[in-house]
Amino acid sequence: MSRAIDGTKRKNHRKKILKLAKGFRGRRGTNFKAAKDAVVKALCSAYVDRRDKKGVMRSLWISRLNAACRAEGISYSRFIDGLTKANVVINRKALSNMAIEDPAAFKEVVAVAKKAIGA
Repeated sequence: MSRAIDGTKRKNHRKKILKLAKGFRGRRGTNFKAAKDAVVKALCSAYVDRRDKKGVMRSLWISRLNAACRAEGISYSRFIDGLTKANVVINRKALSNMAIEDPAAFKEVVAVAKKAIGA
């Protein structure tokens, strides 16, 4: 039996891979063999990076909180310690948004933390 090299399954498979490789530089975006390897690697990286993104976002919130806390005269670690001692349970994402969008409310939270640590 002869080998089908121009069938629709083959064309559709190649078209799907090249569509996923759209925007890649050089041969990786136009040549099937190069695109196939690039797409596999890109999909693996995307899977891992979706999980890494959570840690990256947390460090961003912590950096923002540290800057906002230092403007109020307290370090980030002392601030979190104060919130823990005062039994205030607010996550870092919410605290970061509060520091940006509602500075008055954030000042109140900082005051609660300062009171709890006796600063």
